[in-house]
Amino acid sequence: MIRIRLGILGADDSLNIIQTIAQEYKELDCVPVVYWDESEIMDLIRPLLPKVDMWLFSGQVPYSIVKESGEVDVPLFYVPHTGASLYRTLLQAYYERQIPVHQLSFDTYHPSEIERLLEEVGIRDPVEYVKHYQGGISAEELAEYHYTLWKQGKIKAAVTCLRTAHLELEKLGVPVYRVLPARATVESVVQMIIRTGEMLDIQNAQIAVQMMEVDSLSALTTEAFSTDEIYKMEMKVTEKLLQYAKKIQGSLKCAGPGRYVIFTTRGALKEMTDQYKTVPAADEMEHIHDEIATCGIGIGRTAYEAEIHAGKAFLHAKKYGRGAWMVVFDDGTIAGPLGRAERIHYSLDSEELQQLSQQTNLSVATLSKLRAILRKLGKNEIQAHELARYMQILPRSARRILKELEDGGIAEVIGETNPYPRGRPRKVYRIFL
Repeated sequence: MIRIRLGILGADDSLNIIQTIAQEYKELDCVPVVYWDESEIMDLIRPLLPKVDMWLFSGQVPYSIVKESGEVDVPLFYVPHTGASLYRTLLQAYYERQIPVHQLSFDTYHPSEIERLLEEVGIRDPVEYVKHYQGGISAEELAEYHYTLWKQGKIKAAVTCLRTAHLELEKLGVPVYRVLPARATVESVVQMIIRTGEMLDIQNAQIAVQMMEVDSLSALTTEAFSTDEIYKMEMKVTEKLLQYAKKIQGSLKCAGPGRYVIFTTRGALKEMTDQYKTVPAADEMEHIHDEIATCGIGIGRTAYEAEIHAGKAFLHAKKYGRGAWMVVFDDGTIAGPLGRAERIHYSLDSEELQQLSQQTNLSVATLSKLRAILRKLGKNEIQAHELARYMQILPRSARRILKELEDGGIAEVIGETNPYPRGRPRKVYRIFL
């Protein structure tokens, strides 16, 4: 049976409901986290990242905040406030205050979603006041929306999915109902989490191949040395690599002078590299960082496929220079260089980018890297020097790429910056990918 360390983050009322249900499943070890303000969510989550396999959020807002941060690589889920959750709230509003649907204001939902749910139970009342949003939103903005409608006499009560907005509206004296998770909905999401865990468990057993180029001479401290000393250094490096291979439950093979291959599993390397984000620490690598010139990791459904991907990752790593680690996954996507600020995750398999490649004379790899860089930066604007740093190319090569995009109608110059008073101004491009 799999064991999943599940982080559950939510407001006090919804967290209690979700945790009670989740604890009934033996596959889950729950790590509950209560939040009272959206601004503190990331600070609460960061210390727990190494201890949690997946996250379950009580609603769309905390889920969106964490997802948009880009800091969490494990699977994320949230409990939707639909179906039974909304029906229960509407029944409560009508039972306590006889408030019909058209005299209520809602948030989070899309208007068509509410109308569909009402039609299912034969309610034809129009829904006029819905604050729909995508991503995160502040409690103050939601509270202001409901409060204004109530103050104008357009509604008799508010229905909110956000606990902090609920508390804010209570302070303002607005009659408010909180949509809480329904048991059936929570169970459905929990079962999806368990199925995802089973899938990842199978995925972690996939074959992984680590291909390394080692420079034994880098450890020599004197200018004069003999072939015996070189041989001793190679023996020491091999011994260190054997110890490292043992840590990741792998098998070490020599693939020629200075070339080594380790066969292991995806899960072992994922743990060793912290979800393929960093290179292993010095003690984990048996202190051979300086000797490793290049490293490529390949994941595959077969040993042959994993080895082919490792070779491809190895060649990509060489382009980034000494000490670079790259990964090619079983779906063909590429990540790296691990442990560097310039680390990106991109794909070479995109019909859209293939069309753009023909339109601009730029390779799919270049376009895919560019899109990944923009996604990492969280913006569509970039300068040549910034692009050059992430792609590990010369600024003039980056300027050529941006000019190609501009000529192809995929980029436009939107301004200039001049970081050095006597230097040439640098163009700022907006990219349309």
